[in-house]
Amino acid sequence: MNRTKRTIVACIALFALVQGWAQRSYQAGAVDMEIVQRGDSKFPSGFSAFSLQGHFVWCGSAIQAEEDSRYYLFYSAMESGPDYPKFTDAWLLGSKIGVAVSDSPYGGYKNVGFVYNKDGYRPDRSSWDAQTVSNTHIKRFNGKYYLYYCGSVEPDADVPVKGKLSKRDKIQQNQKLGVLCFNSIKELLEGKFTCNEQPLLSPRTRVKPDNVLNPSPSGTTTKPDNLILVNPAVVYQPLEKKYYLYFKGNVYDPTWRGVHGVAIADAPEGPFTVLDESVFEFETGGNQKLNAEDPFVWYHRKDRCFYAVFKDFTGGFTKGKPGLAIMYSEDGIHWKLPKHSLFMNKEIILKSGKRVEVDRLERPQLLLDKDDEPIVLYSACSITPLNMKQDGSSFNIQIPILRSK
Repeated sequence: MNRTKRTIVACIALFALVQGWAQRSYQAGAVDMEIVQRGDSKFPSGFSAFSLQGHFVWCGSAIQAEEDSRYYLFYSAMESGPDYPKFTDAWLLGSKIGVAVSDSPYGGYKNVGFVYNKDGYRPDRSSWDAQTVSNTHIKRFNGKYYLYYCGSVEPDADVPVKGKLSKRDKIQQNQKLGVLCFNSIKELLEGKFTCNEQPLLSPRTRVKPDNVLNPSPSGTTTKPDNLILVNPAVVYQPLEKKYYLYFKGNVYDPTWRGVHGVAIADAPEGPFTVLDESVFEFETGGNQKLNAEDPFVWYHRKDRCFYAVFKDFTGGFTKGKPGLAIMYSEDGIHWKLPKHSLFMNKEIILKSGKRVEVDRLERPQLLLDKDDEPIVLYSACSITPLNMKQDGSSFNIQIPILRSK
């Protein structure tokens, strides 16, 4: 068979694999927890939810450690209570990173302690990420751990501002990406890790009509890494032997819209080079685009294909209610929606069979088995509206993933 025919056959086989897998669907398994009403909020109690007294818990990315085979959950949390900020401000004014551990990937996590930005809300300008850290994303490459995150600090007074910005908004517009590198969980807990003295990635453009920190010169062409960098997701591309770092930025065209981009490197700690084109972007007609959020990306070796699970704000991706959706890509750059793109409804299923709609099901992170199939979804969750709360009613939920036949 000549080279051209071999290429055609390979392309047909790849297309068949992608089309076949993309039509498979997954179901949410029941969670082993109960819901308790306290005040005007509902709190979780049980095996499948990780919460922390006196704190909002957000994010949550898990990995099985090679050194002891236990499962470690890396989360972000902010102190809560009547003397602390509401959630909408708390995650920007004092989020810190902690670690919990379990013998099971499906829940039972017990807190170990905080490992980064331990001082929480205390004003601190000692580094680019000294005030707040969140969006935890744990990976292991070449025998070493990499904890990706976003961080920020209140900028110095001499950083120019066009318009008016509060302290909160200045910190929000100063978000960048970083990574902690360590050889073992034990060493991390002992404070033995390396981190970037400078951010792993910083926005290349800062284009916004008004109320903007350190604006780019007039006429600057907006890039996907505009204004902020948050929501890191890193995956190894084995065909090209490259590391792909996906992220979210913000654009205004004319109103706010989240956009995503990708940066590529030869090593998991970088340096990363950002591509100019956006990813996860779909037209809806009338010059409108669908907004994805919080993508978790992985490479499926058997299918030779990338997949991403992400938050669907409006139900525009799934043609249904807001929830979690899935998309796929042959190259990690150009993405497609399968015919059935719903990954999970914005609800939890209790062991009793009762379905409970939730207000938040965000920052989806998957734990994969040895065949690159998802077995557990870790997600930041709140049963009732959260932004104006001070009561610490958010948590990380661990949802078993069942593959439909």
